[in-house]
Amino acid sequence: MPRKGEAFAGLTVALITPFRNGSVDEAALRKLVDFQVEAGADCVSPCGTTGESPTLSHDEHERVVAIVCEQAAGRVKVMAGTGSNSTTEAVRLTKAAKKAGADAALMVTPYYNKPSQEGFYRHYEAVANAVDLPIVLYNIPGRSAKNMEPDTICRLAELPTIVAIKESTGMMDQASQIISGSNLTLLSGDDSLTLPLLALGGSGIVSVVGNIVPNDVKALITAWKKGDVAEAQRLHHKLFPLCRDMLSLSTNPIPLKAAMALLGRDTGDVRLPLTPLTENETAKLRRTLETYGLLK
Repeated sequence: MPRKGEAFAGLTVALITPFRNGSVDEAALRKLVDFQVEAGADCVSPCGTTGESPTLSHDEHERVVAIVCEQAAGRVKVMAGTGSNSTTEAVRLTKAAKKAGADAALMVTPYYNKPSQEGFYRHYEAVANAVDLPIVLYNIPGRSAKNMEPDTICRLAELPTIVAIKESTGMMDQASQIISGSNLTLLSGDDSLTLPLLALGGSGIVSVVGNIVPNDVKALITAWKKGDVAEAQRLHHKLFPLCRDMLSLSTNPIPLKAAMALLGRDTGDVRLPLTPLTENETAKLRRTLETYGLLK
């Protein structure tokens, strides 16, 4: 039986938000979309964690989504980040994303206020009832402070427009329970767990490293789908040190933006309260990129 959100299977790249002189660099943002189209990404996702959405003003958030939708122009799907710890705000952002032409909304669980499981359900139910747009749940308790339990997720799967989940708990048992207990499409939220989650029945990844090596991430997914397990394993082990080092040096997207600068794709600094890598951290990152073969 097909899963609900297979239109969003494959490689979704969690786009960074480029900044220049304190403002969103709109020209650079358009180039990022073009880069992913040319690389063969299936979908791009602006205004998520990687896009530093907590530091964007409301106007900037809506503008970034609108630019990405306009530049994508149907060449690649757009999964716009519209999550909030305010249900009213989440509804507003999701309506704006639909108006801009987004194909789906990626909605992080309400953070900081730590709702009950019933609160999680009612939050997503309210948005689903208010906006006719496919919703991808985004469960990342390491950032949001509370796990949305599998039973709640499976209950939400009964709502027609909730079609997929970005699974970022790192718990294989939780992923297994979601896959076996619902018909949601499951997407990995951790680059290093893409292959393990594909093996459980997942359908793809919302990727950070896809910003710099989309071809390799896409190739891993393609190899798995073709049944070429050995090739999928080879690519997993090629990607793993890059994924590990990119996300262990500092908080995402600090190392990612630094890596893009080292690779000649400077997208500006991160915004406070995030801070750039130290010289020592940058040197470690350079060695990682050299080992991967991205730098000489």
